[in-house]
Amino acid sequence: MTFGPLLTGLCDDAALFPPGNAPLPVAVPAHAGHRSSAHAPLVGAFVFPAGRLGELADHLAQHPYPGELALSLTAPTGTAAVRPALEQVDAMDSVSVVALEIAVPAEQSVDELFAALDEIRVSRPDIDVFVEVPRDERRAEILARLTGTPYAAKFRTGGIVAEAYPDEAELAAAVSTVVTTGVPFKATAGLHHAVRNTDPRTGFEQHGFVNLLAAVDAVLSGADIDEVASVLAERDGAVLSARLGALSDDRATEVRRRFLSYGTCSIAEPLEDLLDLGLAPSTVSPITEGLSMTVSSNSSGRSRVVDAEFSAVTQQRPQNIDQAPGQGQ
Repeated sequence: MTFGPLLTGLCDDAALFPPGNAPLPVAVPAHAGHRSSAHAPLVGAFVFPAGRLGELADHLAQHPYPGELALSLTAPTGTAAVRPALEQVDAMDSVSVVALEIAVPAEQSVDELFAALDEIRVSRPDIDVFVEVPRDERRAEILARLTGTPYAAKFRTGGIVAEAYPDEAELAAAVSTVVTTGVPFKATAGLHHAVRNTDPRTGFEQHGFVNLLAAVDAVLSGADIDEVASVLAERDGAVLSARLGALSDDRATEVRRRFLSYGTCSIAEPLEDLLDLGLAPSTVSPITEGLSMTVSSNSSGRSRVVDAEFSAVTQQRPQNIDQAPGQGQ
């Protein structure tokens, strides 16, 4: 068993972002560790905020990255921040931008947004561009305008307040729209676990990233919005894993062509959930993020990679992006 087309590149590494907030000197080498590990196929780009590029340059000057550091660069202030950010990256050795995640400021019209996106595309056609689709009156028009363009959508699926979490109906409508119109998307925030759950600390209803994969499959199968919402609400991991485990490689590839990735400040949490669901290779060990890797045994008897320097910190807090809309990642 391998990670296969359903899971390869699913988890963009957003260790720097809340609630993980890993220090940059820890997050960068930890990402290198992920990229050279047995679970490397699961891991996508290193999500990095444009406003911290100076800090990254200083760090890399003292601690060169082993290989090429591929960034998914976030621009929470909008398209105006993209050009200077790309110029900063171009001045760094062994760093490249593979994707841009661009928010839409409240004052930017839809016409202004797409004019700016087209300018970015002309100068950097090699970079994937994601538009963080706002949950306001511009959403429908932006989604319609994305159809047939080289740009993808980015949906926030949670935040630091309950209102930041779209309910099943809202998320089902968004997913149905982009899948049926052929607009690829990524997700971010609030996907703390593979399966739909209620956060025991906050009481927030949290979407599962495995539910989201299954929801895309449901849309491809012709499900209506109510049926897609039901998939998003499913809390039985066995039901979801059975559905996804039965997908052919061609169908899994099609699902991932629509749902490209999601940002997570932990690689450990999704990996362990996927192992528990039987969707990840059993030959891969669970981990905790960090630098100094040693191997111990967990309660299930499975080998577990542990970081003595960072695991104590990561085990004391939630493990995924949890941002207010329009902030940070």
